[in-house]
Amino acid sequence: MRGRRIFRGLKFAAIAIVAFTVFGFVVTHLWNYLMPGLFGLRAITFWQAVGLMVLGRLLFGGFRPGRGGFGWRGQMMRRWERMSPEEREKFREGMRSRCGGSRTPAPQPNP
Repeated sequence: MRGRRIFRGLKFAAIAIVAFTVFGFVVTHLWNYLMPGLFGLRAITFWQAVGLMVLGRLLFGGFRPGRGGFGWRGQMMRRWERMSPEEREKFREGMRSRCGGSRTPAPQPNP
């Protein structure tokens, strides 16, 4: 059991290192192919490309684990699916009162 966990950890580390290296080379080659010709910038090294990836992640993505790609919208969709029809209507009314939406009731589905 413990050996299996160690193997999974090593496998994850190996995949992370390979992905890190591949993305570093992709960024390096894309930069060196596009930027000097388009903007007259200098070519960069692998480590500078890795630094750009880390900087971009910090500025635009953060390093929070477990977001799963959907973020806030996905959480709200899952929450909406778990609500009963009464809770949904109460939520709609609350949003209408806060956001100044129309005061007409929501259309009811035809049975």
